[in-house]
Amino acid sequence: MFEGKILENGLHEEEKEPLNSSFDKVDPGKPASLTWQRKLSTGEIPLSQFTLNWKETVQLAPIGVRILCLIREEAAKGKRAFIDPFIKRHLTSSHGVPLGGVGAGSIGRSYRGEFQRWQIFPRECEDKPVLANQFSVFVSRSNGQKYSSVLCPKTPEVLKDTTAAGIGSWDWNLKGDKSTYHALYPRAWTVHEGEPDPELRIVCRQISPIIPHNYKESSYPVSVFTYTIYNSGKTSADITLLFTWTNSVGGDSEFTGQHYNSKAKMNDGMHAVLLHHKTSHQLPPVTFALAAQETDGVHVSLCPHFVISGNSLGLTAKDMWHEIKEHGSFDRLNSMETSVTSELGSSIGAAIAASVTVPPDSEGQVTFSLAWDCPEANFMSGKTYNRRYTKFYGTHQNAAANIARDAILEHGSWELQIEAWQRPILEDKRLPEWYPITLFNELYYLNAGGAVWTDGSPPVHSLVTIGHRKFSLDWSQSDLKRIVDVTNQNDTAVNILERMSSILEQIYTPVALNSAFGTNLLQDGEENIGQFLYLEGIEYLMWNTYDVHFYSSFALIMLFPKIQLSIQRDFAAAVMMHDPSKMKLLDNGQWVSRKVLGAVPHDIGICDPWFEVNAYCLYDTARWKDLNPKFVLQVYRDVIATGDKKFAKAVWPSVYVAMAYMDQFDRDGDGMIENDGFPDQTYDTWSVSGISAYSGGLWVAALQAASALAREVGDRGSEDYFWFKFQKAKVVYEKLWNGSYFNYDNSGSSQSSSIQADQLAGQWYARACGLLPIVDEDKARSALEKVYNYNVLKLMGGKRGAVNGMLPDGRVDMSSMQSREIWSGVTYAVAASMIHEDLADIGFQTARGIYEAAWSETGLGYAFQTPEAWNTDDQYRSLCYMRPLAIWAMQWALTRPKPKTLEKQMKPEVTEESLLRYHAGFSKVARLLKLPEEQGAKSLLQSLFDHTCRRMFI
Repeated sequence: MFEGKILENGLHEEEKEPLNSSFDKVDPGKPASLTWQRKLSTGEIPLSQFTLNWKETVQLAPIGVRILCLIREEAAKGKRAFIDPFIKRHLTSSHGVPLGGVGAGSIGRSYRGEFQRWQIFPRECEDKPVLANQFSVFVSRSNGQKYSSVLCPKTPEVLKDTTAAGIGSWDWNLKGDKSTYHALYPRAWTVHEGEPDPELRIVCRQISPIIPHNYKESSYPVSVFTYTIYNSGKTSADITLLFTWTNSVGGDSEFTGQHYNSKAKMNDGMHAVLLHHKTSHQLPPVTFALAAQETDGVHVSLCPHFVISGNSLGLTAKDMWHEIKEHGSFDRLNSMETSVTSELGSSIGAAIAASVTVPPDSEGQVTFSLAWDCPEANFMSGKTYNRRYTKFYGTHQNAAANIARDAILEHGSWELQIEAWQRPILEDKRLPEWYPITLFNELYYLNAGGAVWTDGSPPVHSLVTIGHRKFSLDWSQSDLKRIVDVTNQNDTAVNILERMSSILEQIYTPVALNSAFGTNLLQDGEENIGQFLYLEGIEYLMWNTYDVHFYSSFALIMLFPKIQLSIQRDFAAAVMMHDPSKMKLLDNGQWVSRKVLGAVPHDIGICDPWFEVNAYCLYDTARWKDLNPKFVLQVYRDVIATGDKKFAKAVWPSVYVAMAYMDQFDRDGDGMIENDGFPDQTYDTWSVSGISAYSGGLWVAALQAASALAREVGDRGSEDYFWFKFQKAKVVYEKLWNGSYFNYDNSGSSQSSSIQADQLAGQWYARACGLLPIVDEDKARSALEKVYNYNVLKLMGGKRGAVNGMLPDGRVDMSSMQSREIWSGVTYAVAASMIHEDLADIGFQTARGIYEAAWSETGLGYAFQTPEAWNTDDQYRSLCYMRPLAIWAMQWALTRPKPKTLEKQMKPEVTEESLLRYHAGFSKVARLLKLPEEQGAKSLLQSLFDHTCRRMFI
């Protein structure tokens, strides 16, 4: 099926500019050739959350009780637990392409037009739409015909607005059956065919600056909306497009008062209105900017203040609507430059209108932009980081208008670059149509996954974090004179803040060196592009969860490799970090060290990222078997993807230590690690014992990757030593082969023979790294064909993806909650493995099941919120999750050239005797890293507690 090489599309940085392109302008009124589509009138699909069966309830009852206690304990400290399954979320199946670049906050948008799922602040997610945020159109024809409507169908929430002066008084005339939404991230198009005017075709193109290999504009918190209006009538049409916005960040902060709006003075014919939001709950303030450009044919007018609800003084929402409907602009308004502040319990908004006359059989165009400025990312630890975009716009919270202006001026260039990136994939006829659409749309998570992208500077610490340390701000007379002598400028506060930042940095520098701050590993000449965080999921609040990032990282290494290397440096620093402070495990109530030297952390933290890692406390991840191998494999893949030898040498010590740490889990010295009878890997409710297909395969592949990386950095002794260990472990791993696939584990339990969809994870990554296969090719193909015939086809004919576990008799493995789940990201990874093994046809059929379940119109309603999992009853778990970015592993498999001759990688036979010196050194390091023996059996009280919990749920 796939002969020849598919274009890499963003892998190489030199390809980022659309040079010598056959197109120099993209028509914003024409959707891309392939898009995800919905009618605006499409109804909601009810979303069904997972439930536990009686067996799982009994098994997990003690953990559930401890989670509830943890939630209460963290709340008492003003913090949040890493998981809260008891929260009731606002659910909808109407999500579309979200707004904004990467790491500066996100605002979601539904395919109907609502602005929803607000994620301006770290860890905060407000799902409900703010209904006054709308685009509307007003049409007046020369023959006297008039039309007006909000460009969004009326919802039950709008009907609840019974106030005579509120948004319920607006014209909600759009039915939506003649309007179609098209999505291809990071762009979306809404096409209104004859709604509300039967002789107008109105197209809104939404674009955000997500541009591969671009580390400047891609960080901007902005989106641009270009309206193209086609008049097929016989009379000219005077058209006004209205953009209304609430002074709100979602949630109850809208009604807490003290918010105000203002006009912005700008050049280039730009007009903008600013909304200054004083956020509640000690969160930082936010400024929004609505902008439009006035040209010869377009007139722009502003309404800087209207009252949506409550008792604030001023123009009401009804009055504002009437003004634009009657006069086509706000020119008659006598509005102040700055509005009065809002009252407690009131909601205020602002509006910008652009008017254009479109003659018969002609078209007109109007462009708006929306930007927001929240330069600080604050964490509960008291530390504050500046976001990446502040390197280009400053940190003084006056950037929103400038970002909005620049976006209008530059978005054409963005679209050219996006088009050059996407078009080759869209036009490749070898690919099934659903694949490019899903490939690009799954990237929504880079924006909507709660991402934070810093400027790379150390954090600013709150004074409350200093404790009893003495310090003084040095303030010389010469500095004071310099400040006082500056005219027409208020620099005093800025100077004080700079001094405070400097002294606090001096105080905390020793602490920073004992953190997961990977910027310390940057070498001379390497650019600090900042540090990057994204959540495991909007329901699982942990930053950069590494066992999951293992799958999703293909999107970053292909599109934003410098961000991926930044994450890797953080984890390399974390490997060398030791934090003996104690945390209580939810599994058994025992207290363990938060982070031990040599162990790759599960995550980079939650309340104090980089400084307090491992927010996850369900199990002791220091004893997990997949994290360290995943780190080694990712590092080697990233080195061969980027060719960055400086990075390789900087992280090599951490790779060596991570490998040495794992030696303690080879209990019998046969070269193979063993699992310890609990869920000690990413499948964290699915226990595994002894040698396992998943963790064991990752270990074998990691040994080969460590050898290859040692060669890259010039460590010949380690190269040979890890190669020897690889050959030894590979032989042991083969013992899991049962004739058609690799057993789940070798414990002899009832689930040992389960067919695990992800059994060849190690083989997959070895192939992705261009390494030798860890199993014979015919065995790999046999195992994957088994997965396809059982885990895929035996579940709804392949329309749900690959179920994690399937018994040899064709029944789903019901031994745990996760064995009976389909993991979307794992299914993509399995499909990628199939492509590597020249089984592309069944690979695409396997992955299509995820498209059918999550993205198709007859599916389960998960578009733009792909969950971690759904079970055999079509119940989801954890919406909006990181792992589905693994679809980019399929693209990696399609585009990476295979090594021309694998035989060249074969090494001469290495004997154990010749490696004694290296073995002695490795063993010594391994002994120093060895964990203490686990505590014995549970105490009587602990056993009684667990027994009581289970009895309560029987």
